[in-house]
Amino acid sequence: MTFSSSPLQTGVCALSEKRIRTIEEKWQKKWEDARIFEADADPSKPKIFVTFPYPYVNGDGHLGHLYTQLHAEFYARYKRMKGYNVLFPQGFHATGQPIVAAAKRIREGDKKYVEILKQYGFSDDEIPEFGDPKKWIETFVERWIKALKGMGFSIDWRRTFYTTELNPPYDRFVRWQYIKLKEKGLVVKGTHPVVWCPVEKIPVGDHDRPDEYAGIGPEEIVVVKFRMDDGTVIPTGTYRPETVYGVTNIWINPDAEYIVAEVDGERWVISEWGAKNIAEQLHGVKEIKKIKGEELVGKTVQNPVTGDQVPILPAKFVDPDVATGIVMSVPAHAPYDWIALEDIKKDEKTLEKYGLKEVVEH
Repeated sequence: MTFSSSPLQTGVCALSEKRIRTIEEKWQKKWEDARIFEADADPSKPKIFVTFPYPYVNGDGHLGHLYTQLHAEFYARYKRMKGYNVLFPQGFHATGQPIVAAAKRIREGDKKYVEILKQYGFSDDEIPEFGDPKKWIETFVERWIKALKGMGFSIDWRRTFYTTELNPPYDRFVRWQYIKLKEKGLVVKGTHPVVWCPVEKIPVGDHDRPDEYAGIGPEEIVVVKFRMDDGTVIPTGTYRPETVYGVTNIWINPDAEYIVAEVDGERWVISEWGAKNIAEQLHGVKEIKKIKGEELVGKTVQNPVTGDQVPILPAKFVDPDVATGIVMSVPAHAPYDWIALEDIKKDEKTLEKYGLKEVVEH
């Protein structure tokens, strides 16, 4: 089966892209010269304000942007046809860390980001300039405007702007809003968990981090405080605090280094990573000295709920870089704990080294 081209189809094909572009440019020039999309105050007309959420300018627009912005465009043109005085400005979002992070990646020579800019058509000589965040903003705002004008969007281009402190009037406008909201008691300052960069001293989102660290979020781990006879806290990290009733022992890595520290006025033994994590959650942490995990093996601590005395046993599977670096063992609820406990009962060498034979038999 074959299909023949109708005269209409032939005519459409003959209307080349070059000719279409010529027609577009002709009428876009007429619209610009006539300033038909510029909205000034006019008390004789009903007024309406149309806007599209500012696109982030760390790259060009895509079909998703176009699809969404066309809704605003259709509405603006429809209202003009109905006699409204339509104000349709265009802003560009440049605030936050993604652009700063992208510039940092370029300065570091990150191949992924270099390749992205090459795909945009930038030369090897131009790419190093993107080590400056301002270059990203200036370049992609200009490209966005060119693209939107090319699509014929009915925007009042006298009213275009971008965010960040590089645009002082807009920056002060946002500050003014928050000051007013705070004065009215509508915003408060508080704390909440974030992914924190200890180097830059800022919260970091997925756009701020390399791909291999994307998708990471704050993780809630409960710290259950067991105490030694002298009151020293042995903090254990757990996802299942309700199982504290079944604790038979505490696991600590005998080869790992821990610190004795004053935490909020209490004496704790905790891994260095754990202490740092606690400190970044606004707890007072003051290091006293360093010790090896094996120094605690064989000692006992009190279960804070049942009051039972339970031993501290060695376990090299305990990771000092997770939570507090110390965990509670609940064989009734965790097969790994049961297996580890059975293994240590059979490990004569370890039992003898730490004098644990009577401890595990008990």
